[in-house]
Amino acid sequence: MIMSGYGATETAPAALFSTEGRSGGIGLPLPGVLMKLVPNEGKLEVRLKGPNVSPGYWREPELTAKSFDEDGYFITGDALRFIDPAKPETGFVYDGRVIEDFKLSSGNWVSTGPLRAAFVASFAPYVKDAAVAGCNEAEIGMLVFPDIDACRALASGLAKDSPAASVLAHEAVRQLFKDKLADFAKAATGSSNRVARLLLLEEPASIDAHEITDKGTLNQRAILEHRAALVSELYKSPVPEKVILLKA
Repeated sequence: MIMSGYGATETAPAALFSTEGRSGGIGLPLPGVLMKLVPNEGKLEVRLKGPNVSPGYWREPELTAKSFDEDGYFITGDALRFIDPAKPETGFVYDGRVIEDFKLSSGNWVSTGPLRAAFVASFAPYVKDAAVAGCNEAEIGMLVFPDIDACRALASGLAKDSPAASVLAHEAVRQLFKDKLADFAKAATGSSNRVARLLLLEEPASIDAHEITDKGTLNQRAILEHRAALVSELYKSPVPEKVILLKA
């Protein structure tokens, strides 16, 4: 049997479940779980209530208060969409993180989850992960966490113990990222999924700075806040030498 579902640490952890084996499907709420769908900038934000939902965060009253709405539903920050709006009983599929999506200066929405996943897959094996930037900017940029070992293999002439900065500054490494950025742009359908610039980060994501969640995934919002200076550098004019641009 192939099963799939949806939940969070705070929902202990399952909230929706499916045994149909449908690709991408996460099913319907479990017995006893109440689900609220809140329209949010073109998506349906999911909120949950039930005996499986944690009453709050340990010794974090302010965070707890922010995490529940006026009806007592836990605010997940995620979005779901119907498999078939005409037949809601067929269930839902996951539709990204509402709290991470943003608008460009043009007003176009950027759905960060699918874009980040596609970017990392396209740049494999040279990228471990990336954070999507560009809120209120004209174009999308990426803060990239490179795989230093994979990049080091491209940097001929460098010593094996060369620091990350030397590896990422090597012309062969930069050229590879320029080429891959151009290839990735070929699949873009507009400004909402075209990555126009990137910055290779020397320091990995920090657990202490909450840049990594308890599930081991990147916390996009925390990275952009903690590395605000690098986001500014990404969009600075004139463009800093470290920033890699998509050629027009």
